[in-house]
Amino acid sequence: MLLSSLNPHAVAQGADIPDAVTIEGEQFSRSDLIGAATSVAERAARAERVAILAAPTATTVLAVVGCLIAGVTAVPVPPDSGAAELAHILRDSGAQAWLGTAPAECEVELPVIPVRRHARSWHSYAEPAPESAAFVLYTSGTTGPPKGVVLSRAAIVAGLDALAEAWAWTSKDVLVHGLPLFHVHGLILGLLGPLRFGSPLIHTGRPTPEAYAQARGSMYFGVPTVWSRIVEDPESARALRDARLLISGSAPLPVPVFERLAELTGHAPVERYGMSETMITVSTRADGERRPGWVGLPVKGVESRLRDEQGGAVPHDGESIGGLQVRGPMLFDGYLNRPDATAESWTDDGWFRTGDVAVIDSGGFHRIVGRESTDLIKSGGYRIGAGEVETALLGHPDVAEAAVVGLPDADLGQRVVAFVVLRAGASARPEALIEHVAGQLSVHKRPRDVVVLDQLPRNAMGKVQKKRLEQP
Repeated sequence: MLLSSLNPHAVAQGADIPDAVTIEGEQFSRSDLIGAATSVAERAARAERVAILAAPTATTVLAVVGCLIAGVTAVPVPPDSGAAELAHILRDSGAQAWLGTAPAECEVELPVIPVRRHARSWHSYAEPAPESAAFVLYTSGTTGPPKGVVLSRAAIVAGLDALAEAWAWTSKDVLVHGLPLFHVHGLILGLLGPLRFGSPLIHTGRPTPEAYAQARGSMYFGVPTVWSRIVEDPESARALRDARLLISGSAPLPVPVFERLAELTGHAPVERYGMSETMITVSTRADGERRPGWVGLPVKGVESRLRDEQGGAVPHDGESIGGLQVRGPMLFDGYLNRPDATAESWTDDGWFRTGDVAVIDSGGFHRIVGRESTDLIKSGGYRIGAGEVETALLGHPDVAEAAVVGLPDADLGQRVVAFVVLRAGASARPEALIEHVAGQLSVHKRPRDVVVLDQLPRNAMGKVQKKRLEQP
């Protein structure tokens, strides 16, 4: 079963948990969650696919769990979606109704199925088929309209169980995070993980340092922006010393933040790698090495390899860069309504092309260089990873944030350009930052230009939107 610990039989045997989910300051016991979500399931059961406006609320939690109980495919919708994106998601997904709250304005009219927090039902539903679709998650749409990623119940089970093995995740843990509930990180790992393993979840709403410090959990999820803010608040960071694991994902964690977090909390953070299409395929382990700038080893059931632009094998020597390909039981079933894009994403011998470039060392440890389209820079005959240059820039005491891209250049093909946010009161000149990188790395990797910004453009998961930086 997908939510093996969340069922009436477990509650009947005395396995109720009074604080199974805490969100919006409201606490649900496991039995309350089952009863309320089953009531939602009864109202939604006749639908095939429903949209959920996935704000971090109790309504979203009950809507998601209700869909899983009834076997209805859920389409989580980011609550800040623009009009065009919202209309695309609804039309492309074929959602038949809103489950819970509907947006105030939307050009696609759908009926609304209410989610009543205090209603209860104890109707029993048969477990849906493992191969049935649990979610359609829409990608960030950096290369066109967002694509719907179809994830089966079996894939989610395989992905979560692999993480439980890697992170020693059990019912004794208490997970804390304040992540969005429309993405793999916050929704599948951060909500379904605790429900599957019986570990209480505390959702903090906004992921502030103060909220994380007050929660007193054993596991914490955060994106790099969250961890960067926590290390700037040493008192809150030190409050996490009693935790078991601090886990970072959705974007690379800058090495200086990794080191400062380890210094303040006593915990080297766990980093992991994944995407909507694959869930988490690579991670450092609770009982293993945690190396700054590296995301670890394939999780249980996953294989990985590197390929060059001609499809040839790239050596696992810790230096050679190649396109990362993976395969395993937690991968998606395809892009909804996009057989062309689905076919293009797979090799003839059954490996998924992630679109990311990476380095793998002789021991199997992975370092993600970034997206092949934006983070692999081909300049003057060299292949340069943007992440390496960003790490060097972040090592300068005046630099708070950095993003590096390759922009067209008539002579070099692409020139390395850095966009930086300086720390408050800092006044480093671009020339000094260029010289700093040239002193840290090979000279050909230095930025040719440095642009100082007030802030970097980011999406809801904290990822820098480099496509916006590449625009004139």
